[in-house]
Amino acid sequence: MKNKILKLMMVFFAIVAFNACSDDDTIEFTTQAPPEQISFTNDFSSEYLLSPLIAQNNAERFTWEAPDFGVPTPVTYELQGSIDFEFTTPVVLAETTNQQAAITVGQLLSLADAAGIDNDPGTENPDTGELFFRVRAQIGTENAENSPETTSEVTTLMVTIISTGGPEPLPVLPNLYLVGSSVASGWDNNNNNFPMVRNPDNENVFTYTGRFINGEFKLLEERGAWQPQWGLQDGSLETSEDLGGDPGAFAIADGDGYYTLEVDTENKTHSIAPFDAAGSATYNTVGLIGFGTTGTDEGWNQDIDMTQSTFDPHIWYISEIALFDGEVKFRAEDDWGVNWGGNTEFSGYGSINGPNIPTTAGTYEVWFNDLTGNYMLIAIVE
Repeated sequence: MKNKILKLMMVFFAIVAFNACSDDDTIEFTTQAPPEQISFTNDFSSEYLLSPLIAQNNAERFTWEAPDFGVPTPVTYELQGSIDFEFTTPVVLAETTNQQAAITVGQLLSLADAAGIDNDPGTENPDTGELFFRVRAQIGTENAENSPETTSEVTTLMVTIISTGGPEPLPVLPNLYLVGSSVASGWDNNNNNFPMVRNPDNENVFTYTGRFINGEFKLLEERGAWQPQWGLQDGSLETSEDLGGDPGAFAIADGDGYYTLEVDTENKTHSIAPFDAAGSATYNTVGLIGFGTTGTDEGWNQDIDMTQSTFDPHIWYISEIALFDGEVKFRAEDDWGVNWGGNTEFSGYGSINGPNIPTTAGTYEVWFNDLTGNYMLIAIVE
């Protein structure tokens, strides 16, 4: 009897197991408990100033904690933006398996446009408004429909669309650029030609201190154009426009080294004198910092690193940058221990611990010489 009962029980459990397997065709994720809600961990600015000139720049880097789903599995995150708090139509700004994602000024501008925020005086739209952000976390990388997920609380950012122009056009003054076998560019007139620094008290006087090698060079007023050019005629400074032909070249024949070149385009005079750079400090980084780099006080907290010349390690530059009405300084090694300032826009003779340099909104090419503290902010006019 006991054997019969045991056999009947085994048959019963086998039937139940078979039915359970045949009725359940899908596998569902389960967790022991609902995951904790995810949350942002970075600090946000009180206001974000947006301009199309810096659309490629990062506006903010969102960071967040990883939620505990109770299982060891990859987690996929979506950083979402919206023009309303309810996320009626969420926009996926980034998808990642990391716990951070950066968004650009251009992405914020796109959201702002959808929200009806602009700085166009021809519309009634406001130039300031709120945009909304959240992060969604989901188990796995395939985003199955039944995957457990969690979404953060909504974070609100205030954005303002700003104008980068002004009522007065940017002043455009002729510059002088070095070209020739003695300098970094060689005879390529459109290849990183170093600019001379205009004297802030006399726009006709230019200086340049830096490395020269044995050879020759001339001065151009515009990169990519050979006319007008400046050089020497019978030992005197001359321009091709005055001569009706090209002048001769300056010559460096006393050996590779550092020199100071000064020219006066009004009085047609020049001088080339050796400069003692022995023992001068060399830096790993030099950066531009200040309100003028972002249009907010946050600009004083983050250097914009400059590119170091491979020909002369004391020359640094940024090929193109949008600046705002404000002030900037240069500093070494992301630290205030060594910093330079001045007191003029566009060009000037800087100095260690000098005053902040005023800036006017626009797009610029920036040059800096850590031997002398001299700098050039060259307006890029479209």
